[in-house]
Formats: sequence, structure tokens, C-alpha cells
Amino acid sequence: METKKKALGKGLEQLFSNTVIDFDNFEKDIVEENSKDVTEILIDDIRSNPYQPRKTFDIESLNELAKSIKEYGIVQPIIVKKSIKGYELIAGERRTKAAKIAGLEKIPAIIKDFDDQEMMEIALVENIQREDLNPIDEATSISNIIKLRGYTQEEFANKFGKSRTYVTNILGLLKLPDEVRKMVEKRSLSMSHARVLSKMDDENKVIDLAKKVITDNLSVHELEKLSQEEKVTKYNTKSKSNFEHKYRMYENIIMEGLNTKVRVHKNKIEIFFDGVDELESVLAKMNLNLEDE
Repeated sequence: METKKKALGKGLEQLFSNTVIDFDNFEKDIVEENSKDVTEILIDDIRSNPYQPRKTFDIESLNELAKSIKEYGIVQPIIVKKSIKGYELIAGERRTKAAKIAGLEKIPAIIKDFDDQEMMEIALVENIQREDLNPIDEATSISNIIKLRGYTQEEFANKFGKSRTYVTNILGLLKLPDEVRKMVEKRSLSMSHARVLSKMDDENKVIDLAKKVITDNLSVHELEKLSQEEKVTKYNTKSKSNFEHKYRMYENIIMEGLNTKVRVHKNKIEIFFDGVDELESVLAKMNLNLEDE
């Protein structure tokens, strides 16, 4: 056990024990502690981290990095793990891809012995703190870290320097139909548009409106108006009651205030939530706090 701790340097647990997680410093510490162990390895012998959640890479950004590598070389070595055949990437996939585009055959690397759980968490943390990650990949990474570490959304937000609202909104994107999620992944649909759609129940209507956003170049405000009209239309097919119509207005007000799905009907209010974290967030917005027994 002591040998492994020494091999990992400051280690992954110290990264997570910090008040605010900073992957750049974590990677920098590993490089500094192992500066004498940097070695050149063949790029063709490297394969992606099998736990890498990132599905897409910005080609333009990679080409810019490749241009920089041609001019200045690799500024910081990548981190890899020895595998049965070649190496598996732990950190530095963009550098590796850009180096290959730049025509390099070898790349400076530090070889470390992380286990599968650590490789998964490192990949997730690195992706969360990279600006070019698309919203769906980021949401998936956040969801996985919350599950792996047992964080509440509030704890995650504090650890990664995000707002609680941001975390709730981006996780809501995972509820979107697959077709719409792919639009967000390709960035043909913005996160702001996707956030509006994620609060709707009817998958077919969500898909139709998502396509309309793209074909008609709708603004977020226009989409919000259409989504509200959709809710009112759907409701009116069920009831023409003036009282029920007024309920819809109250429903929208409560929904915006609590940032979750709400239904007002038959003299009662139904509040929808996805898990304990979201329930606690709703209660907090209602100024209701559960005291420990």
C-alpha cells in the first residue's frame, strides 16, 4: 500500500480532498515529481483512456494546437499507463491527437501506475475542467463523478467552482431525447435552448421544437414562448375551464421559481424531481430545511 502511495505522488485522493478541485495543478504536480522520468514513446503505441467520456473533439482547436506544437514542441508531457500492448492515456489526449496531426512520431510521456477506478475519475475530472467539452459530455462527466464520489449537487458545485443552478440545468440535459442530445453534442443546438426543452415532457414535441430552432433560427425567448404555448394548447385539449387555465399561469410561475417541472390541477400542486439532490434543492428554494434527527 505504501509503495502505491509513493508511486502516485500526491495522489488522486488528495485531489478530491481539496476544497476546490484543480486538475491543472494535479497534473502539474505529477509532472514536477516525475520530471526525471520523462521518456519518449511512439504515438502509434498509445490508445485512448477506455473510460474517456469525451466523444467529440473540435478539429479546428486540434489544428491550432498542432500548429503550436510544430513551432514550439510539446510543452508538457502526457501521462500514460503501461498496458498489455503499448500504453493507455491518463491525461493529455488533445496533445496526443494534435501531435499526430503535426506529424510527430514520438511524444514525451510520464508512465504511471493508476488502477481502473483512478483512470476513470481522472478522465472525468480532466474533461469537466476543459472549456471545449460539449454540454452533453460535460453533463455525463458530472453525473458520473457525482455517482462515483457520492456527492450531492451542492457539494459537486462547491468542489468544481460551479453554481448550483448551473449543475442542475446541465444535468437536466441528460433527460432530453437522444436525437436532441446529438444536436447539442454537435453544437447545432445551444445549451440555453436545450435547457428550455429539457423542462418539457412530450418527447415528440421536444424533437419538433428542437428542429424548428435550427431551421427557423429561433431565439431562446421565442422558444420559451412556443414551449409555453405548447403547454397551454396541450392543457386546453383536456379542459376548457377558466379556473384550470388560470392554474396554468400559476404553474408556470412556480416552475420558474423552483426550476423544476410542476403541475397544478384538481386543487393540488405536483412537484416533480429527479433524486434526493433535486428534492433538497426544491425544498431549499421553498426555505424548508430538514433538521438532522
